[in-house]
Amino acid sequence: MKRLAVDIGGTFVDAITFDRESGELAIDKTSTTPSNPTEGVLDSIEGLELDLETVEAFVHGTTLGLNAFLEREGATTGIITNEGFRDVYEIARTNLEPESMYDLDYQKPELLVPRRRRKGVPGRIDVDGNVVEPLDEQAVADAAIELVEEYDVESIAVCFLHAYQNQSHERQAAELVREACPDVSISISSEIASEYREYERTSTAVFDAYIKPTFETYVDELDGQLREAGFDNAFYITRSGGGTLSAANAKQTPVQTILSGPAGGIIGASAVGDMTGRSDVITVDIGGTSTDACVIEDGSPAIQYESNLEHLPMMIPVYDIRTIGAGGGSIAWVDSGLLKVGPKSAGADPGPICYGRGGEQPTVTDAALSLGYINPEGLLGGEMKLDKQSAMDGLEAKLADPLDTSVRDAAKGVLDVTAAKAVGAIQEITVERGLDPRDFTLAPFGGAGPLLGSLFARELDIPEMMVPRAPSVFSAWGMLMADVVYDFSEMHIEIVDDLDEDALESEFEALETQALDAIEAEGFHRSEAHLERTLEMRYFGQEHTVDVPADDVSGTDELSDRFEQVHRDRYGHTMDDPPEVVSLRVRGIGENDKPTFEHAEETDGEASPVAQRQAYCFAEDDMVQFDVYERSHLARGQTVPGPAVIEEPTTTTVFHSDQTAELDGYGNIIISNRGARQ
Repeated sequence: MKRLAVDIGGTFVDAITFDRESGELAIDKTSTTPSNPTEGVLDSIEGLELDLETVEAFVHGTTLGLNAFLEREGATTGIITNEGFRDVYEIARTNLEPESMYDLDYQKPELLVPRRRRKGVPGRIDVDGNVVEPLDEQAVADAAIELVEEYDVESIAVCFLHAYQNQSHERQAAELVREACPDVSISISSEIASEYREYERTSTAVFDAYIKPTFETYVDELDGQLREAGFDNAFYITRSGGGTLSAANAKQTPVQTILSGPAGGIIGASAVGDMTGRSDVITVDIGGTSTDACVIEDGSPAIQYESNLEHLPMMIPVYDIRTIGAGGGSIAWVDSGLLKVGPKSAGADPGPICYGRGGEQPTVTDAALSLGYINPEGLLGGEMKLDKQSAMDGLEAKLADPLDTSVRDAAKGVLDVTAAKAVGAIQEITVERGLDPRDFTLAPFGGAGPLLGSLFARELDIPEMMVPRAPSVFSAWGMLMADVVYDFSEMHIEIVDDLDEDALESEFEALETQALDAIEAEGFHRSEAHLERTLEMRYFGQEHTVDVPADDVSGTDELSDRFEQVHRDRYGHTMDDPPEVVSLRVRGIGENDKPTFEHAEETDGEASPVAQRQAYCFAEDDMVQFDVYERSHLARGQTVPGPAVIEEPTTTTVFHSDQTAELDGYGNIIISNRGARQ
């Protein structure tokens, strides 16, 4: 039997299968079809020439929800909340994001729900979860009918004060809305983020409601067509915070999948790091429209329980990813004499100039092609020819002439700017948190990751870079390694010294029961589930928290010690104030069967190039002769001195004269940065 994974990106759809019996991987890469995403997925599966009856599980990562938000093409959404609190969503917080702190032209983020589509109804629950005013059932029904009939609302977010302590009013309101408007989608804040902070909880529910109808339609359509083609097994969607959940459950809370695409690569990098003995890894996923960076420390990717999209908060577990609008399809342009790259992208249609599909704006791909890194005859295994001359003409007209420089220097500048933006993102999640990127292995993947990763390693002085197998479809590969994961949380604000340990244990056990029920519903036996406990903690008087592992804690003294160690590691100091628990979290994990790879015997000696061509070497600051190698021809253990290009059907690995590559026993390309600190 086989496992199948498909990842939709901004430019390409990546598909990969793993045959558990033979150990063989098969990959396919097709263009994204923005007008009908299902078509691109089915095209990629067709390219694998796969009998879907042989597939035991299908894992899917999609940016559909994210794109619906970014392009503001989600459902017309309304809010039903407490009377007098309809403006919580708009008032938000008074603090600004750091990058906007001194921006005199700052504009608040565009809201997904304007005031006219926010309705308040009588009813109140207090901070302890007590009902102090019954919910006005008629007011709820009237509000729903008005939203639908007057404002054509398709989805409603229900968000009441203190619903994290008592969900009864939200559940009651949801039933009333379903009765009054049966065709409307409903998102209940306490079922998505059962935590305090009414603004953040409201914003999260709005995100969910905004993308829900689009997501439901897409998943139902894709599932139906897969079933018609013979697939009759488990269908999973990747979660933003790692792991997967069933497509049916994903439709209930689609906000959990809003960053599912980038998550696959991080899961894969963790698996490869574990396989090769590398516990500290910086992942850099460079696709057609963006670059996503994440830190894996001590084998675990960084997770945060509150993130932002365009300064609007989401209270869901997500990998701590830094994203910049610079990928292979990002457009390079001149602004007041300065060269800039992104955030606009040529996307899949029309794509870069060199694709020959009508693109007129030079992109990172056009720059890389003009510098000799990409074989014009070789993209997608030769199926896609590239027009190098048109790319150079576009670079000249749009960049070189306005900047009064050569085409070569303009192209080099495009890669310099891209590298600078990526390095800044990496430094945010390393240097700004007390981590030295030189202590990590850089793992670039995605269609453009192996091409640009060596520049990032040189800029950051990172000694080692690892290009995994099938790097251009690595996010899809990572999805094959994903387990089924569910997260549950409960508020519990109390000073550690005042904790009732028996009561705390009872609360954890209740959350674990929920996790076990969810994992069992996915087809796992309860005894097969793995449970992880975490406490969100802070010093008394602090606003923000840190996550403290809470498995096997033998008392409050040990809990305080663990918290202080985490706080010291994160901030470099401890305080005299008493530690305080804020919330309990339990993660339930159902471990899937994963692809395994044998470690091959390694050989000695240097590999033999199959060709040579002129390309730009950043170490020598000039066009020089690069040796060209086929990745499939390299033997484990053979060394490849730079400058060189290693080609494979769907991507190109580039490294320079101060770098050397070697294929390890698992087929990963390990590139040593000879000038870096060892």
